Amino acid sequence: MASGSKKVIIAALIGNSLIAVTKFVASSMTGSSAMFSEGVHSLVDTGNQALLLYGLKAAKKPASTAFPFGHGKEIYFWSFVVSILIFALGSGISIYEGIHHILHPEEITNPLINYIVLSLAMAFEGAALCVAFKEFNKTRGNKTYLNAVKDGKDPSMFVVLFEDSAAMLGLFVAIIGITLAQITGDIWWDGVASVAIGVILGMTAVWLAIETKGLLIGEAASPETVASIRDMAEQKDEINAINEILTLHMGPEYILVNISINFRNDITADALATLIDALAKEIKVKHPFVKRVFVEAESLKELGDHHD
Repeated sequence: MASGSKKVIIAALIGNSLIAVTKFVASSMTGSSAMFSEGVHSLVDTGNQALLLYGLKAAKKPASTAFPFGHGKEIYFWSFVVSILIFALGSGISIYEGIHHILHPEEITNPLINYIVLSLAMAFEGAALCVAFKEFNKTRGNKTYLNAVKDGKDPSMFVVLFEDSAAMLGLFVAIIGITLAQITGDIWWDGVASVAIGVILGMTAVWLAIETKGLLIGEAASPETVASIRDMAEQKDEINAINEILTLHMGPEYILVNISINFRNDITADALATLIDALAKEIKVKHPFVKRVFVEAESLKELGDHHD
């Protein structure tokens, strides 16, 4: 999963860095507000991908005394920062620039340059979006795209997917705005397109913030994973009942599991320790993302908590 995320981010980083340069050059040559907003959009996306790459690298740092469960949530933090940057910089600057050009329209010169640059941008963005969709489809299984995003625990994957989708939509809006301004002679259409691009970015940022907030605070493992763990535990004859199963994603590939179990009263301490160790190993084998398993023996208070 991590390698797939990195591949998607690098593809988007290369594409957006090239696109940003061409958009700003085109904007300076034509005076198009929509083109300038698109340049800001691509520049922000480039910075975002750099932050996501840093987040992936930081998340791999080993556990320490200060961070006993590792740094897996680094990627959640930086994904949330990305959503803020999209909203504050991408959306804010685009809307401001658009309103300014609506109130003070400036004639667009050399419109052909805009069309050439936007066409090239669509090619670059389209290629990056294809890579993102291909990697995303590998992880979503039979789920719908919306449910896959909602249940996904690797935000770096769907952050890039959202960014690239918003970028393609923004490019279409920019072309429509520039074309209407050229056909009708009403230059303010260019500013309207810039505002629309800002709104698109703002909506994307809000959605990303909502999706990453839960992961940052601490989301549980998927219901399927929890049900599987419960089923494995209930198959043990020494267990009377499963009181509670608590799970927490410490990172995209790190799940913490805490199980409260009511054991049979006649089980010995040695048998209990052996059973807990065996159950923990069984869970980890079936679910490789489960890195730590804690078991609370409710019926044996004198033993306290035993963990693996």
